[in-house]
Amino acid sequence: MDILPLFDAMCDLSNGMVEAAQANDWDRLVALEHEMADIRAELMRIAPDGRQAADLTEADAARKASLITAMLRNDEEIRRHVEPWLASTRKLLGSAQRDRAVRSAYGAFGP
Repeated sequence: MDILPLFDAMCDLSNGMVEAAQANDWDRLVALEHEMADIRAELMRIAPDGRQAADLTEADAARKASLITAMLRNDEEIRRHVEPWLASTRKLLGSAQRDRAVRSAYGAFGP
């Protein structure tokens, strides 16, 4: 089976994920990541040992490497946008958890 179309599709999804992250469109980002996971699962089904490139020509192997490099760059860009959002979400959740703990501990003494 020709795997390059799957890698092309993954790269397209990766580009869309960058756009979604830049736009803070978290729902779209998650949906695209699910599509990416489906393609990864298909690749693993095709070659569970991870050797999908065994029968690629030299040019196709270079194309695959180029697509993977682009996806890795995209991943860095996505993380650049997602990690600050995750940090603020963790902070917010941690603050809410502390608030609940304080209310639980001292609630009996309040009005």
